[in-house]
Amino acid sequence: MNIDRKILACVDTTPLADVVTDYASWAARRLDAPVELLHVLERHVELSSDQDHSGSIGLDAQEKLMDRLTQEDAERTRLARERGRDLLSGLRERAVQGGATTVDSRLRHGDIEETLAEQQEGSRLLIIGRNGRPKPDAKAGLGKHLEWVVRSATRPVLVVTEAYREPKSVLFAFDGSNVTRKGVDMLARSPLFNGLKLQLLTANKPGSTDRKALDAAVATLVASGIEATGSVKEGSPEEVVAAALATGDFDMLVMGAYSHSPLRSLLFGSKTTEMLKSTCMPTLLLR
Repeated sequence: MNIDRKILACVDTTPLADVVTDYASWAARRLDAPVELLHVLERHVELSSDQDHSGSIGLDAQEKLMDRLTQEDAERTRLARERGRDLLSGLRERAVQGGATTVDSRLRHGDIEETLAEQQEGSRLLIIGRNGRPKPDAKAGLGKHLEWVVRSATRPVLVVTEAYREPKSVLFAFDGSNVTRKGVDMLARSPLFNGLKLQLLTANKPGSTDRKALDAAVATLVASGIEATGSVKEGSPEEVVAAALATGDFDMLVMGAYSHSPLRSLLFGSKTTEMLKSTCMPTLLLR
C-alpha cells in the first residue's frame, strides 16, 4: 500500500457523507490505498436571532453585546467540533466495515476551498458529494463548492450522489481531447476499473467516420487488462451521453471537466455543470 497516495473523501453533515464514505471504501479496495476523511467546519458570522442590534447603543452596551456574541460563537464552535468528531468517528467505522484497511480522519476549521487546496496534496483521488436534485436556494453542504473544487484539483474528482451502488459497468464520454486521452492513459495504469466493463462513447456529426482516436484509446485500455469497447453515436455529446445513461446499463460516468475558463463559463454556461445537473450518476471528472 502506498500511504502517500491516499483517497481524500470530503464529508459534511448531510446524508451524502455515508455515500462518499462508501465510494471511498470501494476505491480503497480496488486501489489498495488509504482513505482520509476530511470534514471542514466553515467560519460563519452570525448574530443572535433574538437580539435587536439596530439603532445607536452606548459603549457599555456595545461591550456587553460583543462579549455575548463572542461567547455564543465559542459555544457554536465547540458544539460543531463535537459533532464533527462524532461524525468522523462513525464514518471511519463505516469505511473499515466497507473494506478500507487504513482510514484516517481530519477535522479542520476554516474555508472549504482553501482547506481542500492544501489537503489534496499526496492524494490520488478526491471524492465529493453533491445533491442529485438540489434546491434552487440551497446554500449548505459541499455541493455549492463543486465547480471550484474540480477546477482547482490536480487529480481526478469522483462526484457522487444519493445512494451507493457498486460499479460494474462504466461509460466513458470520450471526445478525443487532451484531457480524455490523458484520462485513458491514467486508467490504463490504474487498477480502479480492472475487471469492469468500460464503454467509450464518442458523439459525432452525421456522416463522420473518423474514429482513429477512439480505437487507439480502446486498444490502450484492453492491453492493460480492462474490458473496454468503443462506439460512435451521431448527435451532440449531451444528447448522446444522456441517451446512453437512460438505458440503465451503467453505474458510473467518466468525462472531462471544465476545459474552458471560469469567465467563459460565466458568459456562456458550462457543459460540465449542465451534464452534472442532468444526471444522478456518480461521475469521475478528469482535469
